Amino acid sequence: MDHVAIDLGSRESQICVRSSDGQVLKEDRVPTRSLGKYLARRAPSRVVLEACAEAFSVADAALAAGHEAIVVPASLAPSLGVGDRGIKTDVRDARNLSEASCRMSRLPSVHVPTQASRERKSICGVREALVQVRTKLVNTVRGWGRAQGLGTIRSGSVDTFPHRLREHVTERQGEVPAYIKRALISIETLSVQISEADKELEEKAEGDATCRLLMTAPGIGPTASVRFAAVVDEIKRFPGAHRLESYLGLTPGENSSSARTRRTGVTKAGAPKVRWALVQSAWVARRYYKDDPMVVWSFEVEKRRGKRIAVTALARRLAGVLYAMWRDGKEYDGHHATRAPAATL
Repeated sequence: MDHVAIDLGSRESQICVRSSDGQVLKEDRVPTRSLGKYLARRAPSRVVLEACAEAFSVADAALAAGHEAIVVPASLAPSLGVGDRGIKTDVRDARNLSEASCRMSRLPSVHVPTQASRERKSICGVREALVQVRTKLVNTVRGWGRAQGLGTIRSGSVDTFPHRLREHVTERQGEVPAYIKRALISIETLSVQISEADKELEEKAEGDATCRLLMTAPGIGPTASVRFAAVVDEIKRFPGAHRLESYLGLTPGENSSSARTRRTGVTKAGAPKVRWALVQSAWVARRYYKDDPMVVWSFEVEKRRGKRIAVTALARRLAGVLYAMWRDGKEYDGHHATRAPAATL
């Protein structure tokens, strides 16, 4: 079997093909958008890519053409010779990837997410980008108001902020300058788009059997369920709940050496957006589901370790419970969720 290493670029990609004995058979440079056709013409081979924005779509094309697709983690690429000795060219990188593929029968690969997983992630990502832009604009306008000595604007939702600001300025017989008016119009437009994005996200969650199942757990709403489903993608790739909790960065770390043993806080090694969503879900559960056995357990942890550690512990337990629900295809059962005690942070 040949080894086809591709150093991906936004416009053009460098290809190095080696035989199983390591001999370079062909080197070529092709447009990135034509890689699907290129791979479809080749006999089944091992296709090696470095993780990047274009990698998963190319991996999809390779799998569809009957190839074995391996997406090497970006953190591992330097150890395989990519950018070796401070010299990085597309030709050298493709050669080094193909050589590593010939040497290593089990080359590490990141999980290639399904199309459904990528769509879930994109929906959440675009919505969050809109919220971030709106927040930055609101903070900018608030800063302008403070600099003008306008005092504190009465509280309210973000959607009504432009109206409240205009009203606040008018009451003080002032005038909103043109550059602030543009920002307020942008905030209003973004609020409409965010509202539509929220509806789309809710429809996505309600129309997805997995997300509907996950939302039966306390504190888990559309955002948390879609985010969780996007990252996990295939529940069978995790042998147990603890492995998933570790993957999400919700388990304690360790910094030990020689006779010294030291446990640290959570590793935060996984996807930060999912970890954030689970922590927010834990806060929601503690506020609105106080009688749930899992939440009651977190209040007991709080007595010993404090509120923040208790919330993080609940977020980790939520991740484990969601794993079991997805694996078994069963809705949330609070009493079942607390049968196996989880280690506290």
